[in-house]
Amino acid sequence: MTLNERILQYIEEHRHEALELLLEFAQIPAPSNHEEKRARFCLEWLEKQGAKDVYIDEALNVVWPIGCEGEKPIAVFMAHSDVVFPDTEPLPLRVEDGRIYCPGIGDDSADVAALLMAAKYIAENQLTATDWGTLLVVNSGEEGLGNLKGAKKIVETYGSRIREFIAFDAHDCLGVNKAVGSRRYRVEFDTEGGHSYTAFGNRNAIACMASMIDALYSIKLPEKGKTTYNVGTISGGTSVNTIAQHAEMLYEFRSDERESLKIMERHFMAAVEFYRAKGIDVTVYVVGDRPCSGDVDETRQRALMDRASEVSNRYFGKPITWEPGSTDCNIPLSRGIPAVCVGCYCGGGSHTREEYVEIDSLLPGLKTAFDLILYHF
Repeated sequence: MTLNERILQYIEEHRHEALELLLEFAQIPAPSNHEEKRARFCLEWLEKQGAKDVYIDEALNVVWPIGCEGEKPIAVFMAHSDVVFPDTEPLPLRVEDGRIYCPGIGDDSADVAALLMAAKYIAENQLTATDWGTLLVVNSGEEGLGNLKGAKKIVETYGSRIREFIAFDAHDCLGVNKAVGSRRYRVEFDTEGGHSYTAFGNRNAIACMASMIDALYSIKLPEKGKTTYNVGTISGGTSVNTIAQHAEMLYEFRSDERESLKIMERHFMAAVEFYRAKGIDVTVYVVGDRPCSGDVDETRQRALMDRASEVSNRYFGKPITWEPGSTDCNIPLSRGIPAVCVGCYCGGGSHTREEYVEIDSLLPGLKTAFDLILYHF
């Protein structure tokens, strides 16, 4: 189905409802792994619109399967509910100068609102899928230590029946067509410590950790693809006059090439073993694991990219600029399922408390979501 005049008129008539939905949804707190409030909101909202058989799964995904019975191939459309901010009270929102400012307003609240409005149209008109089933998902765990738990659960549940996958999670006609994989670790150092004067000479966990950080930052990067690394947080010690017994850090490395990710993992583990060999107690916990792209059929992937880019050009006036990224698409791409990540708004300041969306971009964003989602109806 393409957007005929009737559908376009529907979108125009409901654009203010879509805006009100976004303003309400965006203020609901949803730190990764604590998306319960947004999940409940979406479930109740969808049921109010007439959606049948909507459910919340174990990962806190809100899932509406449409025509997914039997062994039909499935197209997945998802937008994530979680934000990077730890707030547990309503998120601060303001509207001024043609913009909506709110933490997480674009990433990914605007995309969720667009997906929900498309779901409303399907429910009100009792549309049924044709040869393909459609899965509409407001998913959990896309950000940070959410570790893509929502996307993983969907792929685990529906498996090889998923033939294509579109994540709404981008802006300004940017898109992701290749997965940037990552490994994330919490690394803990423990030594004997002691009094800074009387036990001087004992090993200091902070100094040991600092030495390892210096070593990690001296690694020569693999030549294939783009590879990065980062120590994001450090903590430890007791007081200024105490030789630290404990210190810890969060460390990650990323790459858009599987071979390069493996090289970085070998470098990291070699560094860990080097300090263990010195008698230092080093404990490593995996806190994040995002896969790179697997073997995806190039023809099917290109067809999906072309379709999305044509839709972007139709409503935003320019095609999508494709680049590698770390999104919910990592999971299907790693399994060989064609997948892309696109957006339904223009804005900026992602992952800052001054994040904003341009209100005028929400209408073409709605049309984008409707066009892509209704393709199989």
